[in-house]
Amino acid sequence: MATETLENVEGRDIGSGVSIIRERTDVDGSGPRLHRHPYRETFVIIRGRARFTIGDTEREGGAGEVLVVPADTAHKFAVIGPETYEAVHIHESDRFITEWLE
Repeated sequence: MATETLENVEGRDIGSGVSIIRERTDVDGSGPRLHRHPYRETFVIIRGRARFTIGDTEREGGAGEVLVVPADTAHKFAVIGPETYEAVHIHESDRFITEWLE
């Protein structure tokens, strides 16, 4: 398996105030480059692990954990293989708004 985005749903398309990304990958080191949003993003990790950079903090997140990134906070993550990473990323906005920083 490679990186597979299972579903991207913008809330405005379904009458919701939140947007979601469902992601699954077994590619060690994969993940988005540094970015931020003008709203909070919540990561619900279903399985696997990833190393998250949230502002000036680095931490590992694993299956069963929930991580919250505050609005306007630079963040990124990289999958720690060889396990498959699967998560739901919840954006507190009815549409995706991303400022790429690298």
